[in-house]
Amino acid sequence: MAPQYAPSLRSRLPPLLLFLQTGFIVIYAFYTDIEGYVKERDGNTFSNFYPEFQDVNVMVILGFGFLWTFLVRYGFSGAGFNLLVAVVATQCAVILNGIDSWYYRGKIRINLRSLVDAEMCAASALISIGAVLGKTNPVQLVLMALLEVSGFVLNEWLLHTLLKVRPLKDMRLHIFGAFFGLMLTWILHRDGSKQQFEKEKFGRKTGLFSMLGSIFLWMFWPSFNSVLVDAHTPGRKLDAVCSTYLALAVSAVTAAALSVLSSPKGKVNLIHMHSCILAGGVAVGVSISGVHQPWEAMAIGFTAAVVSTIGFRYLKNHMLRAFQCHDTCAILSTHGLPGLLGWLAQLLLQIRDCDNHTMAIRFAVVHICTVLFTISLSVAMGIITGLLLKWNIWRPSQDRKCFDDQAFWEDVPHLKICNFQGL
Repeated sequence: MAPQYAPSLRSRLPPLLLFLQTGFIVIYAFYTDIEGYVKERDGNTFSNFYPEFQDVNVMVILGFGFLWTFLVRYGFSGAGFNLLVAVVATQCAVILNGIDSWYYRGKIRINLRSLVDAEMCAASALISIGAVLGKTNPVQLVLMALLEVSGFVLNEWLLHTLLKVRPLKDMRLHIFGAFFGLMLTWILHRDGSKQQFEKEKFGRKTGLFSMLGSIFLWMFWPSFNSVLVDAHTPGRKLDAVCSTYLALAVSAVTAAALSVLSSPKGKVNLIHMHSCILAGGVAVGVSISGVHQPWEAMAIGFTAAVVSTIGFRYLKNHMLRAFQCHDTCAILSTHGLPGLLGWLAQLLLQIRDCDNHTMAIRFAVVHICTVLFTISLSVAMGIITGLLLKWNIWRPSQDRKCFDDQAFWEDVPHLKICNFQGL
């Protein structure tokens, strides 16, 4: 007979977290330094950059945290584990991103820019969590975040070393995070996902909290994309903010319309609104360097919403049946497909604006190699991570304990209500 409760993580989670945090403190004590002086010409003064840092921080903690609370019995874990993974991944990313600075200067320089870059690396891990949400324990999530952040930073270093390019983080974090998560959930496939897990259900209150997370992400996405553009080019940040807002507005309207059209009852699907309204922000963020006109951003937002909504409605079930890939939050439709669409839009827009055919061909080759290399590395890292997390040493939960806060949290309110009603 299977045990009534999930295996205890007392011998796994506390030692892992304490070991990691002690190691981070030691590294920060000897090899880091806060950069107090920032040149005015860099545009990264405290007063100029702190609002952008604050917006990105809200997206990572509040936006994704509330977004993962849509499951009825997994709200505590969705929000709580998001915070845990985000802070661990950010601390790790600061160190990994600063290796070059440590090599040449002897110290890892920490400033608001480095924190924002680290949180964007963490955002890639949070995207991947959506694919395995509810089917993994916090030990597996922390290990997954460390490996993915390492792969994400490695991808940037290899692209800069081999192809001599530095693509936008927005392109890599959506595409890398989506395909990493898909490979992870494919390797960690459970038999219980064939007929849908017993507790994989949505609720009215949890859906409202999840919609709140989507609204946070929707509101702060223009600032998120503006951080990525070059501050030295006059007007580019304003262009990024305006283009992102227009793309998000169009995607929200389009997602609502298509949700009604694709519904057998002709009603709006709240799950579609959670994620598909963000598709425009994802796509235009990837293609932001090539977008110069408002109609271009709006067209990208419209197309992204169409692709995301249709993918959300039909692709998730086909992925499960055909490839045994149970994507809990449909991150392929939310981040992967809009990210690839934005990549294609950037390629076409840049070629259109290029007068020199030789330069256009060279740009196309490098651009294609960049996305293929990113996908290949994310797939390889996802497979490696999945094989590692599949070991029973991490004490994964039984199928009937997936999507249940009871496995990890004390005094869960809905369990008390259920027990009281059963008396």
